[in-house]
Amino acid sequence: MKIELEQNNKVFVFEGPNKLELHPIWLRERVSEKEHLDKNTEQRLFDPSLLKDIKINKVNITDKLLDIEFSDGVKSKIDINKIEEEFKSDIFLRSLIRPSLWNSSLNNIKNFKFENNFFESNEMLELLKSFYKNGFVVISNVPTKDNFIVNFANSIGSIRRTNFGEYFNVKSKPNPNDLAYTSLPLSPHTDNPYRKPVPNIQLLHCIENEVSGGLSTLVDGFSVAENLKNTHPEFFKILTEVKVKFRFVDKEVVLENEGKLIELDENKEVNQVRFSTRLDFVPALDKEKLDLYYQARNKISEMYNSDNFLVKFKLEPGDLLMMDNYRLLHGRTEFNSNEGNRFLQGCYIDYDSSEGKLRHLLRKFI
Repeated sequence: MKIELEQNNKVFVFEGPNKLELHPIWLRERVSEKEHLDKNTEQRLFDPSLLKDIKINKVNITDKLLDIEFSDGVKSKIDINKIEEEFKSDIFLRSLIRPSLWNSSLNNIKNFKFENNFFESNEMLELLKSFYKNGFVVISNVPTKDNFIVNFANSIGSIRRTNFGEYFNVKSKPNPNDLAYTSLPLSPHTDNPYRKPVPNIQLLHCIENEVSGGLSTLVDGFSVAENLKNTHPEFFKILTEVKVKFRFVDKEVVLENEGKLIELDENKEVNQVRFSTRLDFVPALDKEKLDLYYQARNKISEMYNSDNFLVKFKLEPGDLLMMDNYRLLHGRTEFNSNEGNRFLQGCYIDYDSSEGKLRHLLRKFI
């Protein structure tokens, strides 16, 4: 990438064969002298939407600075490195958070260990990169006292509170309002598809685990969807078309939302999966369409539960699982509560938390 000037008042960016003229207002918005930009927040001290008929009177390049004078009288020295960084940063970030699909052959599940100053460390940067790559990470040695999950979550971003509270305790109890609070097996599912919006990231922190069963299970939903697309395109297609209602009911609230089991972005790439067959209600479509839909749902359920895609592992006390709820399905095997306690704490955070932390640590270390 390079920047060149023409006619003493035009700035061009060249990226390979591509040539782009930078608009005068685009450049005017990026002046950074103290009278124009707050040094603490980097917020503008002027309103660029009020700028009109801005032109470049003259511009020169000196020591990697655009020495520029605008038609409204403002003079500035704009750092060319910052312009280049702006063009490259989004490309760089997208490359870091691009998912790497996996199946049951995935190993080395527990890669990170909690230590002092963890949240501002290079280890935290590597953790977030791994999280975006695989859709989850497991951190060991996380303190188990005083509901530390709240501190952990808020050190990345901010907890998203739900009707279950700021955090929730996952253990067998009488008269539960969710099957998670039993010792029953839980097949692979995504959490809370009935919420608007669906929580992005789930944290589960193991406090006690004295039972022989109760293994945690994970499935890469993006990997399954891609496999379904290649092997059963007609099933993939209908699961990307039919909107399903998801519903949660207890004594205090009724929550409903609808969405497709496989959600595509504008580039036709999978960007979310939903699956929670204890809570879903497909609309009354014509019989032929529902025949195909039910076949497709059965097939993807079979794949989600298959040993080809499912990984199983035991969370030990102090282990914290952080997973992408738009990509991963999670569950557990059955356990016998008479053997001892199995106690996990959970909460949710949103993508702006993890991405904001990632951008901050990239700024700090890279």
